[in-house]
Amino acid sequence: MDALPLSAAIASLQQHKDQQRWSLRDLFATDPERAQTFSAEAAGIYLDYSKNLLSAETLQQLLDYTDTAQLKSRIAALLAGSNINNTEHRPALHTALRFQGEPQTEHEQAVADCRAQMAKFVEQIHSGTWTGFSGKRIRHVVNIGIGGSDLGPRMVWEALRPWHNPELAVHFVANIDGADLSDTIALLPADETLFVVASKSFSTLETRQNALSARQWVLDAGCAQSDLEKHFVAVSSNIVAAQDFGIAAQNIFPMWDWVGGRYSLWSAIGLPIALACGFDVYSDLLKGANAMDRHFAEAEFTQNLPVLMALIHFWYRQCWGAGSLAVLPYAQRLAKFPAWLQQLDMESLGKSVTRGGEQLPFPSGAVIWGAEGSNGQHSFHQLLHQGTDMIPADFIAIKEPTSELKEQHQWLLSCCLSQSQALLQGKSLAEARKELEASGHTHKEVHQLAPHKVVPGNRPSNTLVVEKLDPFHLGSLLALYEHKVFTFGCLLDINPFDQWGVELGKILGNGVHQAMESGIPEAWDGSTAALFRRLLNK
Repeated sequence: MDALPLSAAIASLQQHKDQQRWSLRDLFATDPERAQTFSAEAAGIYLDYSKNLLSAETLQQLLDYTDTAQLKSRIAALLAGSNINNTEHRPALHTALRFQGEPQTEHEQAVADCRAQMAKFVEQIHSGTWTGFSGKRIRHVVNIGIGGSDLGPRMVWEALRPWHNPELAVHFVANIDGADLSDTIALLPADETLFVVASKSFSTLETRQNALSARQWVLDAGCAQSDLEKHFVAVSSNIVAAQDFGIAAQNIFPMWDWVGGRYSLWSAIGLPIALACGFDVYSDLLKGANAMDRHFAEAEFTQNLPVLMALIHFWYRQCWGAGSLAVLPYAQRLAKFPAWLQQLDMESLGKSVTRGGEQLPFPSGAVIWGAEGSNGQHSFHQLLHQGTDMIPADFIAIKEPTSELKEQHQWLLSCCLSQSQALLQGKSLAEARKELEASGHTHKEVHQLAPHKVVPGNRPSNTLVVEKLDPFHLGSLLALYEHKVFTFGCLLDINPFDQWGVELGKILGNGVHQAMESGIPEAWDGSTAALFRRLLNK
């Protein structure tokens, strides 16, 4: 697609932005129904986007932009299984992983077969019929993966703690730093521990090194080579490499090249979730995601949650210079949600050329960051309120309490609502002075202190209200953000499914490691060579 029409449409949006005086206070004062007008709901999630710097005219221009970007046809191509990942010549069919009903396509049949394999395996572990080398049942599962093979399952595992099986503890190891593995297995009985090695290629550096060390640990504990298959299963597309490692063919769960790593928790990469919570719980997670898939495919863009969120983010990125987005889930069990979303968004949208290979004439992805509320209020929210940059924010509130401490849940929701309210409202200099005068400060003190108490306000945010933090609604929430990221990629005309920048670092890392083995540095830049000598005492 030619980038010129997109650039022209963005220029028109910029002109619209520059011609307006934008005041959230005024927008609400002049439109009592604004909160009702600028909201939408689907699959158990309510989106209030009324606290954004946009008018009905802005929204219409953004919706018109979707025609320029050919968004409808691209959504259809994604869901139909076209080769939407044009640089790797393959589809991106993560939506097929959560289909419901009878399989209708070859992809869905493969997924159905994998689900049956997963369900059988989970039943064997939970019933105790699967035992370790000493004959004892498995009581610990360690997932070894990294990136999409770790962040998604780990985040969902934590979010669904109330559904954990008390008889089976699930652990996660990702970092190649040996402390991650050694600290995890230090107190585990090897004869009661199962490792899930999650790697599509079965050659990912971090995963392979951790798996090799874990295998040696099991062997050192007295396991015979012939019994290794009792302690290792794999999720991989490289059957031969997994078998060479010592994993029996029947214990290898499939992956497919039409599923990217950051979209893979819905596949057998989600095995730790099913083991921790049961396969029925995992199935409910898939149902929630499928409900959002259907909404994304069928809803008009004026009511389409992923599309609306992508358009709003696009508006701030292109026309307001917003280089980051704060994601603030007010739920302790969603503490790892920002990290999961960080990979999904930044690995997908961190590109500098269009699908056709042209240099992008406008900004691409933004920095995604955040933390669980209300902890974030006592660390970085100060920057959101009084810093010099305008940073849009997504607040995520869970309607039903997530614990029996219902009074604390009320306070949690109060914190969430008041933070978005403060971002909107702020505090003017006149209001700061009046407040100080009312509290008995002298004229001099008022003059000195008032500027420090000014809060600019007029800072935008979305608020997502999730009915309940259960498997269904969690699945819906995750799929919402997946589709938002895809939509944003379409608006930029980039491919959100490759990650060639990541590949370069892997290649260079192999070269550095080979040099460390030989002790001979290559013809590197001066900094890398100096650091090499420093680290190896050369």
